[in-house]
Amino acid sequence: MNTKKWVYTIVLLLAALSAKAQGDIFAPMRDALKAGSAKELVKYVNQSVEINVEGDINTYSKAQAEFVLRDFFKKYPVTDFSISHTGSSKSGLQYAIGTYKSNNNQLTVLIRVKQSGNTHLIHEISFVKE
Repeated sequence: MNTKKWVYTIVLLLAALSAKAQGDIFAPMRDALKAGSAKELVKYVNQSVEINVEGDINTYSKAQAEFVLRDFFKKYPVTDFSISHTGSSKSGLQYAIGTYKSNNNQLTVLIRVKQSGNTHLIHEISFVKE
């Protein structure tokens, strides 16, 4: 294998590993959203979190966020949720964009997380109808 092909192969492998690592950060959040579980999702919420439900944006404590998310899941019972894109900003902020399906509704979900110690916690989550 020539040097250029070898370098290209390593770059592709590193990009794939980076994308997998980012995706793994969001796996438990994805699973909680897919299950429609406010109790599970709030485990990954920072002490305060900004929640946007269809343009109604507020900052909540972790305890308040559980109630808001529970109400959201009651109003929009989940039929499916998937993450379509993950990434990070230059400052290291991780984000995921996904699609939340509930009966006849489809919402775009944006999750922004910050690293806190060895874990990543949600500091912003948005649900916007398509």
